[in-house]
Amino acid sequence: MDLLTEAESRRLVRFSEDKSVITYVHQNISRNYRNPEEKVQAETFCKLVLRYHYPVENIRQYVSITDGSGVRQADMMVYNDAKHTSPHIVVECKKEDSSEQEFAQATNQAFAYAHLTAGTLKYVWTTSGIKNAYYLFDKESSIRETISDIPQYGVQKLSAYKFAYNGGRTDGGQQLFPLEKVTESELTNIFKQAHQALWGGGELNPSEAFDELDKLIFCKIYDEKKDRRDGEPYDFQVITAEPKDHSPGAKEEAERETNRRLLRRLHRLYEEGRRIGERKNDPEIFKEEIKLDAQKARTVVGYLEGIDLMNTDLDSKGRAFETFMGSFFRGDFGQYFTPRKIVRFVVDCLPIRNTSKVMDTSCGSGGFLLQALDKVRGEARRFYRVEPGREEPRRCFDRWHDFAQYNLYGIEINEQIARTAKMNMIIHDDGHTNVVAADGLLSPEMLRNRTDNRGFEEESFDFIITNPPFGSVIKQTEKAYLHQYSLAAREVDWLNPASKAAARPSQSSEVLFIEQAERYLRDGGYLAIVVPDGLLTNASMQYVRDYIGETFRLVAVVSLPQTAFMANGAGVKSSVLFLKKYSRAEKASRRGTREAIQSSLLQDTQVGKDLFRLFNEKKETAKKYNRLISEAKRKAADNLKELTDEKKRAAEECDARIQDVRERLSERYEENYRRAFPSYPVFMAIAEDIGYDATGKETGQNELEPIAAELARFIDAIEAGDDAFFHGAPIA
Repeated sequence: MDLLTEAESRRLVRFSEDKSVITYVHQNISRNYRNPEEKVQAETFCKLVLRYHYPVENIRQYVSITDGSGVRQADMMVYNDAKHTSPHIVVECKKEDSSEQEFAQATNQAFAYAHLTAGTLKYVWTTSGIKNAYYLFDKESSIRETISDIPQYGVQKLSAYKFAYNGGRTDGGQQLFPLEKVTESELTNIFKQAHQALWGGGELNPSEAFDELDKLIFCKIYDEKKDRRDGEPYDFQVITAEPKDHSPGAKEEAERETNRRLLRRLHRLYEEGRRIGERKNDPEIFKEEIKLDAQKARTVVGYLEGIDLMNTDLDSKGRAFETFMGSFFRGDFGQYFTPRKIVRFVVDCLPIRNTSKVMDTSCGSGGFLLQALDKVRGEARRFYRVEPGREEPRRCFDRWHDFAQYNLYGIEINEQIARTAKMNMIIHDDGHTNVVAADGLLSPEMLRNRTDNRGFEEESFDFIITNPPFGSVIKQTEKAYLHQYSLAAREVDWLNPASKAAARPSQSSEVLFIEQAERYLRDGGYLAIVVPDGLLTNASMQYVRDYIGETFRLVAVVSLPQTAFMANGAGVKSSVLFLKKYSRAEKASRRGTREAIQSSLLQDTQVGKDLFRLFNEKKETAKKYNRLISEAKRKAADNLKELTDEKKRAAEECDARIQDVRERLSERYEENYRRAFPSYPVFMAIAEDIGYDATGKETGQNELEPIAAELARFIDAIEAGDDAFFHGAPIA
């Protein structure tokens, strides 16, 4: 039961029917609950009564305090008595998304109230709900001495720390708290505010701050995974150092020592986590050490120390990290990550199981991999009949976790984004081991050698799901591996006997990623890839379509709207191709059949012989006119221009006849090739509304969902060899 629900059941608070107004019953004060600061105020009040066990009679809210000629209002005062004559704690509340500067101003305000109240007042608490600061108040001292917590009711001696495994009590009676699960919105705010706190002062740029926050999240998760006895403190928290005496100098030194000890613990957690990763043959997530100074590290720990990151709902924490991460990368890197609705559509269409081996060769922040993991986890929960919200049995956990650890692979060329993908996987309860920072177009052998990960084996993957970068041009002069791609070379044009095989000076990346997928996929494996529509329609891309036809069964083409990627900064019209890899023998058969048909058409048909005759005729005609023009030049004849024009007209007439013959040969080739192989159905669909518009705003309708359901049935039928499926109603 959450705090407010418990408080309502105990009649500490009362809500209006529409939850817009909260009434604090004891004081009979009603407030606007839609005010973000009021929500923090309400939760803090409930904590004081239900977690710190202060009698409700000892608490006053919205306390008027005289300041010279004016009157100010403290958010909350806790007293030692019900008559409110002996102040004990002053509390100041701020909204969740308060900046560090706003939080500091609130602390200054709380101390001002403390000085105006004085008397028996001993403690100051500033809170934004997601961040807390606790102080021991001494009216005679200008030093603000931090403490681990405020005391529970009746407790005299505070511990140096607040959080311990499974909670418990200290010898002095203080309640130690277990880590607390948080909501998606709370966690999103925690990530955003912690990141803002790191770069807001200008010492770090947003990218550096993102890296440092990732490192500390890694430390946090590792600390939660460590074995502990009940009541044992966590390392990832502020543990205060005791001043040697009450002098200002001793208190300041204690503050510095608190920060130094925290930073040392963070470095230790970081190194331990990395060493364990190395023993598990996991390439380092981070190659650099933690760069934060002690004070900055403490700021971040202040946001994260009390949350139970590992046990917070998996979907919630995943979406929280992705929301934060997406807003950061769009703002600072301009990366065009695949929208979640497209990612889900692609994965929903494919029969991915816990035994499937899956890769994204251009994985970005890991969206496709995580959706595949989510699909396998859902399958495991259904298999073991785990109800929503219920804890998974060990066998269920192992079923999907083994898939995450051993069967999910990702390649991302940008090192920072690759680290982020790893962290994204860790936050989703792992699967980061096989995400590597490398060029996804390296040969598998080169990739294995560079990353020391033997899992990137040729012809071993069941599914490759990817959205490679569009329009990126790979040049022969820049990438030594380009010669290894057949699509980076021009074959001899069978309709042009004078042509020769040669390397292309460059090739677009999306084309190369299709051929790279062939290397990794097992026979019968599936490639689902987002491609620009030009690859499907431009005449200059026919050789790519020919390669696809020989290498893969074309399963489906699903056209996306022009607006699909506009919200992420890209406006290229695109489609999703679903391809099923032929066996090596099938591909060889198709290639052999193609070459045999082409050779037969050229050598055994009249139209083929006509092509060679026309090429020779063009050559002889050019020779004749070159001889006449040369003779005219030698004699300075008046008909030189006339001869030149005649040569041009003759060449154009010849080219037109050659083109006509080539088109007839192409048509015959297509007919013969189709007759040589059995035809098969292809799923075609056009999605115009995919759940969001060009700005990213939700539209309330998503045509990809019914398309995914039908396409999944279509693919299942292909896998089952169920021809009857294809003889019913139209597929698309």
